[in-house]
Amino acid sequence: MSSPRNGALPARRLLPPGLLFALPFLVLFAVFMLWPLVQGLWMSVTDTSLSAHAPSFVGLDNFTEALKDAEMWRALGHTVWFTALSTVPLVVVALAMALLVHTGLPGQWVWRLAFFAPYLLPVGVVSLLWIWLYQPDLGLYNHLLDALGLGQVAWLSDQSVAMWAIVLTTLWWTVGFNFLLCLAALQSIPDHLYEAAAIDGAGAWRRLWSITLPQLRRITAVITVLQILASLKVFDQVYLLTKGGPDNSTRPVVEYVYDVGFTGYRLGYASAISYIFFALVVLASAAQYAALRRREK
Repeated sequence: MSSPRNGALPARRLLPPGLLFALPFLVLFAVFMLWPLVQGLWMSVTDTSLSAHAPSFVGLDNFTEALKDAEMWRALGHTVWFTALSTVPLVVVALAMALLVHTGLPGQWVWRLAFFAPYLLPVGVVSLLWIWLYQPDLGLYNHLLDALGLGQVAWLSDQSVAMWAIVLTTLWWTVGFNFLLCLAALQSIPDHLYEAAAIDGAGAWRRLWSITLPQLRRITAVITVLQILASLKVFDQVYLLTKGGPDNSTRPVVEYVYDVGFTGYRLGYASAISYIFFALVVLASAAQYAALRRREK
């Protein structure tokens, strides 16, 4: 066997095999994740804008201004309110759907397709569909309200209703993913637990409360954490349905960052708001993780 010329070692000797396999991912991760994070952090301490002037270093002035910005806190409040409204139904409805399918309803593939299919639609299609449903005069929902003798509702232009309309749209669109997770967890519960309970005379409700729900505790906690994190980052459906209106009553913090950065041209200030929001999300995630660990112990 001939040795490498000039004393050069093969690449597999210089780098561990695992690192060689992971190298393409690490390069892409560094280019598309780490570098934007570093660049955004630098922008947050400058007055970078979309105008022609060269950015200058401003230190923590952007962060100080953001912490005093009433509109930022208002948008953050909308984000938290949307998260509180959407998380519970997205977990409970997904669990109910999974239980219905798991009980052995006829035509299960139809039910599974119907429950999961909306999740495959792009947000633009979903928003356009629900804008039609929410139409004041021609929409299906107001037509049903008229048929029941009830008054019409300004679904997307009434401040007291608009957020609920966004939550309803989000529930229909994204509950399918949580449904699949719950269904997979249900199918992994050992059958001998139900057989033993049936021998002991436990009915369907007793088996549900004493076996099924306790066995789903861990996956329910995971789904709740994932749903909270996803809801905190809400932007697309809000922007397409209401553009944050009426009167900015549904504008989440991510849309406020977009408005400040690309409408107000203040990219540095928008970056500072993004990092404040990022820190809050990290704290919320850490608190949820600590709560889960404490519950497991």
